[in-house]
Amino acid sequence: MFGTSGIRGRVGDEVTAATALEVGRAVASEGYDRVVVGRDVRESGAMLVDAVAAGLCECGANVVTVGVEATPTVARAIDHLEADAGVVITASHNPATDNGIKLWTPSGKAFGPDQREAIERRVREDDYDLADWEGIGDRVRREGAREYHADALSEAVDLERTPSVVVDIGNGTGGVTASVLDELGCQVRTLNGQRDGSFPGRPSEPTAETLETLSTLVAETDAEIGLAHDGDADRMLAVDETGAFVPKDVLLALFARDAAGEGDRVAAPVDTSLAVDDALAAVGASVTRTRVGDVYVAERTTEPDVVFGGEPSGAWIWPTETRCPDGPLAACTLVELVADRGLLSDLVGEIERYPIRRTSVEVADKAAAMAAVRRRVDERYDEVDTLDGVRVETEAGWFLLRASGTQPLIRVTAEARSPADADDLFDTAQSLLAEAIPSSA
Repeated sequence: MFGTSGIRGRVGDEVTAATALEVGRAVASEGYDRVVVGRDVRESGAMLVDAVAAGLCECGANVVTVGVEATPTVARAIDHLEADAGVVITASHNPATDNGIKLWTPSGKAFGPDQREAIERRVREDDYDLADWEGIGDRVRREGAREYHADALSEAVDLERTPSVVVDIGNGTGGVTASVLDELGCQVRTLNGQRDGSFPGRPSEPTAETLETLSTLVAETDAEIGLAHDGDADRMLAVDETGAFVPKDVLLALFARDAAGEGDRVAAPVDTSLAVDDALAAVGASVTRTRVGDVYVAERTTEPDVVFGGEPSGAWIWPTETRCPDGPLAACTLVELVADRGLLSDLVGEIERYPIRRTSVEVADKAAAMAAVRRRVDERYDEVDTLDGVRVETEAGWFLLRASGTQPLIRVTAEARSPADADDLFDTAQSLLAEAIPSSA
């Protein structure tokens, strides 16, 4: 039911009003008495908010709705409004045909595996604590969640100067970024600022390909940086003053190096580049690797010496602020870096980059294929990391074979400090998978 990023899928198929009603009932039945509910810009979200709120109230929970807001705005509002949990109706960077449900704790961290399993069990077994007529919960609307988020962003950064910026809101809920940067004194231009759940300006997911207009506008103006969000603004990616897309691993390395110091750790998933390790080693810090998924990165940030967490997907977590990936906070932090340290292209140039190879192979049975891969890798290597898939480190670099969380695919990744070594590790990983697939059939 739950993937690494909550429930997500095509409206009318994987995600329906019945799904939302059941999740609402399950959350309330698990004892969450006061629940904040918000949504992104997709039109189907209004229906799903009503359904999840009905399920919550039906099982005795009081519901506080905050309207159409960024996911980090809703996540921050949970503690602010003294609630026990939060529900965001969003499909994040997915296309307009999709929607989803993501559950949050007061710390801003998404529900962990045990919490998700408890919800799944209740839905699977139709096990709900329906209230009687006197115990039905209330539903109220509260304003001010965006203002609370904006105030927190303003307090989190200190701009010695105010660069000119372009913010590509992507027709989603990330307008708070432009508002805060404007209030801080930056000259701000916006792209795709009109909220529209069909995402007419560009696809919801920001990538080098979908941000061509942002790149062009930055390159042809005096802007020093371009910032872009996905539909619910839990992600943030960037282009430098020349319009060049900032590689995701490089952005992770920049944030990590800025946040960490001697003895600190940074949480990042198993497919993160060696560039992050090297950037942190230069300041006496290190990487602690997690499973792929921002919920696992956020969970690792609960450990006391983990000062930052990030995923190359564009999810960035500063645990002293919130454990929800906060795209607007990332945007403001990157502007602060540029204001303090100079051109973004120069900062990017300070990060060593290494050749990385990636592919995906379709398989009939992911679990069987990965079990067969594990057997073959164990036969060949003494040290194997099986935290998420099968990861092997060598003197030259590393390779990873990992089952996709949503598709019938095995993802193959290899990285090394030289192209030849990267090719060799990539060939080795693909050969191991090719040997394993026939025996898993």
